[in-house]
This record gives sequence, structure tokens and C-alpha cells, in this order.
Amino acid sequence: MALTLVVAGGAWAGSRWAPGCHPSPTGGRVSVQVVEGECVGYSDRATQIFNNDPGQEALRTVQERIFAQNRAAEEVWERSDHRGPYLTLVYLGTLTGNRTRADEESYVSEREELEGMATAQYALLQESAGADGAALLRIVVANGGRQMRHADRAVAMLADLARDDPTVLGVVGLVESRLSTARALRELNRVGLPVLAPTLSADRIDANSRLYLQVSAPNTDQVAMVESYARQVLKVGEAHVYWTTGEDSSLTEDLYVGTLVDGLRQRFGTRITRLEEWHTGRRLTAECGFGGLLFYAGRWSEFDGFLRALRECGDNPPKHLVADDSVNRYMANPGLRAAAPGNVPVTYVSKAALGTCAALRAAEARRDEARASFLTWIQADNLLDPPRCRPDRPHPVGERVSLAYDASMMVVRALESLAARLHHAGPRQRWEPNSVNPVGVHAEVLRQNAGQGYPGVAGLIRYPPDSGEPVDKRLALLRVERVPDVATDPVEVYHCGTADRPEPATCVAVATTR
Repeated sequence: MALTLVVAGGAWAGSRWAPGCHPSPTGGRVSVQVVEGECVGYSDRATQIFNNDPGQEALRTVQERIFAQNRAAEEVWERSDHRGPYLTLVYLGTLTGNRTRADEESYVSEREELEGMATAQYALLQESAGADGAALLRIVVANGGRQMRHADRAVAMLADLARDDPTVLGVVGLVESRLSTARALRELNRVGLPVLAPTLSADRIDANSRLYLQVSAPNTDQVAMVESYARQVLKVGEAHVYWTTGEDSSLTEDLYVGTLVDGLRQRFGTRITRLEEWHTGRRLTAECGFGGLLFYAGRWSEFDGFLRALRECGDNPPKHLVADDSVNRYMANPGLRAAAPGNVPVTYVSKAALGTCAALRAAEARRDEARASFLTWIQADNLLDPPRCRPDRPHPVGERVSLAYDASMMVVRALESLAARLHHAGPRQRWEPNSVNPVGVHAEVLRQNAGQGYPGVAGLIRYPPDSGEPVDKRLALLRVERVPDVATDPVEVYHCGTADRPEPATCVAVATTR
């Protein structure tokens, strides 16, 4: 496939394309544009890696790993004479545009989702050595720009790619629930590309695409868990809620925060006695000593300032600070946490508590093969940098790694199922990518899901017939006593939803909150 390189809104700067968009003399699946100073488009090889900003080495490293594994997967497929199924998944996220310091990793979520996809790709390379019918995965990395504002450009380019390359079967990612994301979903639906979103959770965002499936529980479930925790465990009635939407955004544009705030307002009703937007620099001394639920319903990017404002409370902090799941991006940033006040314990929502090191080790001990295999992959020397969950170097997995792994593997297992049926006349028959299409693979995902659900690392995934939102997906609340203490793992204190079997969803207090 010939290289497509388009530059719009950018300029030739000496001997390179500005900024960070590079042509490839060897061809490949690469198409990039410079749009308002950002490199927008897609790539499947190391000649085009997104984001050359200082401090973002980890984001570049995982792209390099994926592109090396792309070459390995292609070589294995060629050596097998195309006998196994071969597919391409696109990762579409926000890979540029954040304002960052040189010592700050600002793309934690995107890096973790790419790591999850890289883990799926690595697992399949291992399986292909000893399993007939095991699929091989190529990953195309695509950038929709800051807050997905240029996703329409990226999607148009991906539509061209999908028309030219029949191995392209779906898109993983999209990162944040915003109006720009909804527009991208509608366009991807129009061109017939399924979307599997690891963490999107704005209520009814699935209405934008009949080919959309999300891995995480919707905001409705998050609100229900927080309300249940406040009532049953904290035993408080009054709630104060503050929200933010990130830079240059609004409650209307930010579907995640907008539906979260609406849900809280409906669920708590008159028990919410303060519901306000919070801006960086605003003092929070009115919350010192507050004994009710203080809920942060905003974006992670403002949570650092929110915590710093509570430093003024000294030894009289609010009693029960709880934050939404966006805050896991802050909690995964040691640099930000090191400067946080130590006087305010934080409890926050997790969509992947079953994918932490402690949970995976417990699963391995009880011989849970799926999670034990995932643990083996992420501990490997030649995959993630650094390896995760090693006894001698217990680097945490990351909130989104298992979620993106689950999203990718759902598509892979669906394709393998279709391939097995198509190859019933002879298992050594060559694989023809044109024998399946993205819509058919989406239908197979739902067909496989219709019984017991898909056994994901981060919990059982089940979909109702008329929705792309999972039913009773596991959510948890994790607690950190001292935010600057990055060496201490958070403790799970509460969870709702199912882990492994389709059974009535319950909420359980896991540990006593101090």
C-alpha cells in the first residue's frame, strides 16, 4: 500500500515536516496532516511516531513496541503462507496538544490503552507459535488531536484506509466522552467501522453508533455506586459536588462531566446542598471540616489544583473526599502526586480494580487462567517498559491497560470464531481478509456475548440487545490515605457489579474506611 502524506495548515521547515510529521520513503500505512499545529492522522510504523514533546518518552516507547510487533506479526503471517486470520485494529486517541512540563507525563491514559493493545498483540504472537487458527494483530496508531478536536480529519483518513485494506476491522480508544467524540462515532458508524471504547462512559453515548461497544460501565452505574457508598458505608446524607470540564471546554461540550453531573443531581436530589463549577485558583476553605460527601465530578487535569486548594484546611480537612474515575489519570502520575498535600485522603472510582497487581496475583493463585496469562504477559522482559507487577519491581499495571486489552481481544476472538467456521473444509486453507467485514465481526462479538458474556480481565462484559453499554460491569472505589505516598498501593473499599459470572449485581464494602 503506497504512502499517503498530506500536509494541511503546516509548512516545510528546513529538512523536516513540522511539527513531528515525517514522510516515509519505504511506504506503509501512514497518513498525516498538520492541523493547527498538531500532527493528525495514522501510522503503523516507526517512521511516524506521534508526539515529540519533552517528557513523553513513555508514549513514544509503546508506539515503537507496537510498530516492532507489527513487523513481527506480518513476518509470521507471511511464513505461514497466510493460513491464519490476520486483522488490523486502529487505536484512535488524543496523542498531542496537552500543555505539559518537560518532567510530566501528560498522556497516561493514551499510553496505558496502547499498552493494553500491545499486550494483546504480544499474546497473539506467543499463541501463533503453537495454536492452529490463532489470529495475528497489526495495530495502526491514530491521533485525533487535543480533546479529539480533529477527530473528523483522522476519521476521514481512516475511512480511506479501511476501503483500501480489508484487514481493518475496528477502532479502539477515543479516550474522552465529548461532542467531538460523538461526531467521530457517527462518522465511523457511517463508514461501517465498529468502535470498542475501553473507558468512555457518558450516558447513552452509544446512541451515536449502532456499531459501538464500550467496555466500562456507564455514568449511571458510577453515580449509583457513589450514592450507595455514601449512604451505606459513610452513612452521610448531605453532599457537595464540584465539577470541571478541562481547558476551553464547557458542560455542554463535555458529555462525560455533563451526564455525570445530571446523574448526581437526579440520584441525590435535595441531599446535594452545593453544586458548583470549580476553577483553578479558587479557595475551598468552606469545605474544611465538612462531614458529608465532597464529590469531585470533574476532569483529572484540574484535580491537582483542587487538592492544593484543600491544603489550607491543615488538620481539619473534609471528612469524605470522593472523586470520579477521571482522577485515576492523576493518581497514575507520580510527579503530580509528589507535590500534593498529604492531609486529605482520596477515594476514587476505578473501572479496572480487577486488573491491579494484587487482584491479578490473587487470580493466579486460584488458577484463573485468563488473568494469570495476562499477568505473565505484562511481566515479560520484552513488552512493557517497565514490566508490571514484578515481585522485585512492583510497578502498577495502570487503570486502562486491562480495559484496552479486553476491547482488543473481544474483536480477536470473534474473528477467530468466524475463521474457524469459514475454514471448516480445511484448517490449512489460506486466510482471505475479504471473507469477513467489520460489520460481520461486530455481529459476531455480540453473538459470542449473548450467552455468559465475555470474560474480560477487568470483569465480565455483557451487552443487552439494544445497547452498547455493558450490564452490571464491575466498578470499584479505591482509597489512598496520603496522596504523595506513591509507593503504597490504593486499597479497594467498595465495589459493585459482576466479576466473572452473570449473577444479580450487588455492592459490597471490601474494607473498613477510616
